[in-house]
Amino acid sequence: MIEMSEVRSATETLARAFEEYKSVNDRRLSDIERRGSGDVLDSEQLGRMDSSINKLQDDIANLKTALRRPGKNGGAAAGDSAHKTAFLNYVAKGLESPLAAYESKALEIINNAEGGYMVPPELSDRIVTRQYDTTPMRQISTVMTISTEAVEMLRDTNEPVAQWISELGVPADTNEGLLGRIRIPAHELYAQPKATQKLLDDAFINVEEWLINKISAKFSRAENNAFVVGDGIGMPRGFTTYTAQPIADATRPWGVLQYVATGAAGAFASSNPADCLFDLMHQLRVGYHPDAVWVMPRAVADMIRKFKENTTQAYIWQPGLQQGQPATLLGFPVVLGEDMPAVAAGSFSLAFGSFKEGYTIVDRIGMRILRDPYTGAPFIKFRCTKRTGGDVVNFEAIKLLSFSAS
Repeated sequence: MIEMSEVRSATETLARAFEEYKSVNDRRLSDIERRGSGDVLDSEQLGRMDSSINKLQDDIANLKTALRRPGKNGGAAAGDSAHKTAFLNYVAKGLESPLAAYESKALEIINNAEGGYMVPPELSDRIVTRQYDTTPMRQISTVMTISTEAVEMLRDTNEPVAQWISELGVPADTNEGLLGRIRIPAHELYAQPKATQKLLDDAFINVEEWLINKISAKFSRAENNAFVVGDGIGMPRGFTTYTAQPIADATRPWGVLQYVATGAAGAFASSNPADCLFDLMHQLRVGYHPDAVWVMPRAVADMIRKFKENTTQAYIWQPGLQQGQPATLLGFPVVLGEDMPAVAAGSFSLAFGSFKEGYTIVDRIGMRILRDPYTGAPFIKFRCTKRTGGDVVNFEAIKLLSFSAS
């Protein structure tokens, strides 16, 4: 079991080792300056210290990784580890009895009523983490875990009016506001990877990694597409499928997104093509700017990369030159999303906004796997199911660019 104190102790050891390293190196540099060459013993000692410091850094990285894994106190508890072992034996060999015992002990975890076995929390978390790594919508949106079939929230769609009044003035009734309900159901998503029993029996295959990679890849592609262009029927509702109008927030009805036109059907305007991007950016209220991002496919990014600002002739696109930093457009991060609609007349192929405020993804607790060695012989099928949903919750926080004349 990994404790935070172990990380602190290793970090302190590394700090002391580096201070000693600097002391030896300072002595070596002083000798070079004074005599023209350093002591060979100092150079050898530094070589040994390099190896020691590198090992300490690796140890700290491993400890921090272990702390981030699911489980109590930074690591999987003994029962969780045994549960995972039983689950992997079920996947590889079809042994149900050991796993059934753990399933009966975990009935407090809300799960689906159909057959199959719950994926252990550690493996489930790794699958979801892999989805976060590969699905841009999960990176930029609000993600909630729920234990019911849907999440419901209230939204005040018409703020009450506040008025000033003098000391002797008579207050009149003000607009009390209108409450609306937002409901995001969790829809079932499944993947069905398959393998031969011989493959699963072979010692060289890592069943855990194979399962994680297969499930996360299939789930990610399906989810990402639905969050962007899904019709909401048996799947999440994509933000590009809503009706959009070129009307400002103050007068546009709730449930309708705002768009800005490029000025040309299926293309940017031939003159001053970047103007529509400035217009789109300024339509988003300043309060949403801290988390705002651009979402576009590579084809649109290739077009915009050539644009310059009219006055200064500076490029409005800036590449991310530092590791981990995204490219920016007009100062805001760019997220590449190939599920955005292809450029065509009237297409919404670019979006700008705070998706943290505007779009919510819900994951229902639990992921299940049913092992089927019969219907696809000689292959063994693994029907993996989870329930997830997504929808727009704030129609002011996301703006669309319409590739149209008006």
